[in-house]
Amino acid sequence: MNEDNSLIGAIAKAKCPKCRKGNIFPVALFSFRKLSEVNHNCPNCGAELVPEPDFYYGAMYISYALSVALFVNVMIVLNYVFDDPDLMVYILSVLFFNVLLLPIMLRYSKVLYLYWLGGISYQENKNNTVH
Repeated sequence: MNEDNSLIGAIAKAKCPKCRKGNIFPVALFSFRKLSEVNHNCPNCGAELVPEPDFYYGAMYISYALSVALFVNVMIVLNYVFDDPDLMVYILSVLFFNVLLLPIMLRYSKVLYLYWLGGISYQENKNNTVH
């Protein structure tokens, strides 16, 4: 398999699960314009990236898990680095990192949800393009 088409690389770059070349999202990660909009079809192979209406509502569970993981990690780091700071330091730090990482968590929750439950499997094909 080509290194460019690895599963981890395709997930990290938010590429189509079928061809691993086309973009899942129409705009860049930090554009903040249409941040969570997903292409309906892969621009490279034409795979349907929105299998059913409201498909991505389930990605909220993944987004929640990512947010909880961030919360726990920030709490642990603050506890060890600052030796149990005030409650306000915890609250402001968690809020700051949640807002800062919101675009990443929002996008990757959708990418992971599509890869896990989208029902689209990878097809290694050199001619995987829309004509």
